[in-house]
Amino acid sequence: MSVFERYLSLWVFLCIVVGIAAGHFMPGFFQAIGSAEIARVNIPVAALIWLMIVPMLLKIDFAALGGVARHWRGIGVTLFINWAVKPFSMALLGWLFIGYLFRPYLPATQIDSYIAGLIILAAAPCTAMVFVWSNLTKGEPHFTLSQVALNDAIMVVAFAPIVALLLGLSAITVPWNTLILSVVLYIVLPVIAAQVIRRMLLAKGEESLTALLRVLQPLSLVALLLTLVMLFGFQGEQILAQPMVIALLAVPILIQVYFNSGLAYLLNRAMGEQHCVAGPSALIGASNFFELAVAAAISLFGFNSGAALATVVGVLIEVPVMLSVVWIVNRTRGWYDEGSLVSRAAESGPHA
Repeated sequence: MSVFERYLSLWVFLCIVVGIAAGHFMPGFFQAIGSAEIARVNIPVAALIWLMIVPMLLKIDFAALGGVARHWRGIGVTLFINWAVKPFSMALLGWLFIGYLFRPYLPATQIDSYIAGLIILAAAPCTAMVFVWSNLTKGEPHFTLSQVALNDAIMVVAFAPIVALLLGLSAITVPWNTLILSVVLYIVLPVIAAQVIRRMLLAKGEESLTALLRVLQPLSLVALLLTLVMLFGFQGEQILAQPMVIALLAVPILIQVYFNSGLAYLLNRAMGEQHCVAGPSALIGASNFFELAVAAAISLFGFNSGAALATVVGVLIEVPVMLSVVWIVNRTRGWYDEGSLVSRAAESGPHA
């Protein structure tokens, strides 16, 4: 591990401070960058995300995707967490913390809107950043790609009914432009580009691919930190204007992330799944598709609504909190592999 990676938490903290300060002192600059978007998808951030996810996508060999079926336990656990636990646990946490415990400290007219925003955030599983988190935990790339693709397919039919059920609405407007553009921009195009580059490099020899990955790995971390500066820069004024509201909204989001990632991690261990699958499974189960969540909240409740603010808070804490989950997953690998079913599966071979 390089010095840069060893002190990643310090760089993350500094980037948050720099982002908030820059957003406060240079609001025009960040407004200009923030306005460069299509269907609520910010193009500069998308470019940085490409740089972050390409290293993992370059490791994918499509000929090996058939082997993902042996990780059926991890697939089942992730689907269970994403669709049967996560939206409903957030609804419960939102009601408990925002609707009851923190009610005296929040604007009374926005309570229901805050809860709605939290539910919308939890109902949309992450698409792009999962590749980053999986790469940082040395996750199985073929499992990660297959799981993200499966989640996106389910999201097309399940997102609207789940949100409508939990919000008590007869129907909701799904921001299809955002959903479709994000899937194309964050999955289809980078996968195609990575496969073209991979084949070109492998034609010259495997050492060419290894050399490129060695260069891209630190660049992807730099892109991650720049993304963090931009996200906090976009919301610098809002953070300084209402820090108490943002801090209170962050509480149920933080609990939900650690609860769902921990539950997915433990279920994978109990079922004997490999650590390289359990790591990304836990991270996929906890992270959110913030572009879709923000767009849905704005379309339903308005740009200045509590729901929109709640989804934005989810955006702000996504990177630092998911990096903490990455740290936990990496530090507990020894404990995870000591699980009786995990050890037994490793001894019986890769097809167990």
